Amino acid sequence: MSPLGTLHLLLVDDNPNMRAIVAAMLKSIGIGRLSEAEDGTQALRILREHSIDIAIVDFRMQPMDGVAFTRSIRWDEDSPNPYLPIIMMTGHSERSRVTEARDAGVNEFLAKPVMINSLIKRLEAIILRPRPFVRSDDFFGPDRRRTYQLDHAGPFRRSTDPKPD
Repeated sequence: MSPLGTLHLLLVDDNPNMRAIVAAMLKSIGIGRLSEAEDGTQALRILREHSIDIAIVDFRMQPMDGVAFTRSIRWDEDSPNPYLPIIMMTGHSERSRVTEARDAGVNEFLAKPVMINSLIKRLEAIILRPRPFVRSDDFFGPDRRRTYQLDHAGPFRRSTDPKPD
């Protein structure tokens, strides 16, 4: 069995053809269990019924898109798992969308057309290099910083960051 065989992923996309393509990729790399949903509302119902390890969510869907789904997961009091790792995928990867997804609290961003190597890299990032979660008045999600600058002396330095020499 693949090391990924114990994972249960949730794939959320309103396009059944895209779900079939990504599902085939996930099965080919050894993902053990896969649940599918057509939109964020259906995905929330599935999350309340099953223990999901990672969600892969399309950006644009109706009635609940991927950003609204992510915000609901991160902020709703009755969220089934506010720490759920979320990969946002979209065919529109301009900077404004990446920023919107990041600010909603997604862990990783995946551009369509989805390539299996890109999908594997996003899964590896979540599994092998998880970022700590941060909570502030207007953000809850994985730390948006991917690098830590040891020489940063700005006012928002965390007490847990290493001190510069």
